[in-house]
Amino acid sequence: MNFTIVPVHAARDAPLLHDWMVRDYARFWGMTTASRAEVEAEYTRIAEDPHHHAWLGLEDGTPAFLMESYAPAHSPLAGLYEVRPGDTGMHLLVGPAEQPRSGFTTAVFRSVLDFLFAQERTQRIVVEPDVRNTKIAALNARMGFVPAKTISLPDKDALLSFCTRGDYARSRQSADAAVPAAHPTDAVSGVAP
Repeated sequence: MNFTIVPVHAARDAPLLHDWMVRDYARFWGMTTASRAEVEAEYTRIAEDPHHHAWLGLEDGTPAFLMESYAPAHSPLAGLYEVRPGDTGMHLLVGPAEQPRSGFTTAVFRSVLDFLFAQERTQRIVVEPDVRNTKIAALNARMGFVPAKTISLPDKDALLSFCTRGDYARSRQSADAAVPAAHPTDAVSGVAP
C-alpha cells in the first residue's frame, strides 16, 4: 500500500471530511452533528494555528485517512502531563471502507507513525483517545503505545498514551517477525509537518 500525506485544504476537503465525520463509526471524533460549514471552519482554524496541522492521507491519489498532528504544550493537554521536548500529539481518522481490507488500518497507522517519526524533532508521539474507544486502544498497544493514565479533557475522559521511537521500533520488529519475508512493505511520502 502506498500512501502520500498532504496538508488538508479546508474549503476543498470539507465535503469529504464532513461525510466521514458524521458517520457513526467516527463518533469518537466528536463531530457527528457538525455541519459542513462547521467542519470547514474547524479546519480553517487548524490551518491558521502554528501548533496544529491537519493532513489528508491518500492511497494512490484516493483519500484514505485524516491525521492531525499538534504540539501538546499548546493544546488541552498542557498542564495535564509533563510535556517533553520532542512530543508530538496525533489524532487519526481512517476513511470509511467501501470494502473492508485486511491489514488496511494497520498499514495506515504505520504510515502515519513513519511520517511523524521522520521528523527529527519528534521523539515521542502522544495520543489521548476516549477511554470507551477500545478498538483504538488495542491498535495503539499493537503499534507500541504505552498507556500512562486517564485524564479528563473538556469533551471526554481520555487514556493518555505515549510511543517513543524505541517503542515503535520494537513493535515493527515484532510485526515483521510474524510476517513472511515476501510480504509487501508500506510506503509513505509527504510534506513535513
